[in-house]
Amino acid sequence: MSELTITLLRLGYLVLLWLFVLAAIGVLRRDLYGTKIVNRRLRRAERTVSPAVTAPPPAPGRPGPIPRREVNPRRLVVTAGPLRGTTLPLSTSAILIGRAPSCTLVLDDDYSSSRHARVFPQDGDWWVEDLGSTNGTFLGRERVTEPTPVRPGTQIRVGQSTLELQR
Repeated sequence: MSELTITLLRLGYLVLLWLFVLAAIGVLRRDLYGTKIVNRRLRRAERTVSPAVTAPPPAPGRPGPIPRREVNPRRLVVTAGPLRGTTLPLSTSAILIGRAPSCTLVLDDDYSSSRHARVFPQDGDWWVEDLGSTNGTFLGRERVTEPTPVRPGTQIRVGQSTLELQR
């Protein structure tokens, strides 16, 4: 083999080695800082809609519409536990919580069951339901025995993790 071929092979192996190192660093970074899930479609829609265009001005002599405050929570946040800081956007589907890989929020926790609990929307409210877990699901200090409505800011405890619905 010529010297040029050997030099090109060495450079190729060096580039391949650096790609492997960078991929390993990326995996370690995700493991350390967790996954932050962001709904990009929602952010794009917020940027394109301007408040001046959406609401027509009130007619003279008539009071304008009373601005409605958004009271529905928009995200489920892990506030304590191994996954602290993890955020899941709330949509129209239920969030399954547990150790099983098929769950929406997978907890690496010895005190949670494989399918521990679910948080789901119903009739405009959010509810929490224990799915027959061994150690139970707690809403505040009360153990959840049946589907129970959850208000934003109330803590949901699943194993060693504490979750909260936030606006």
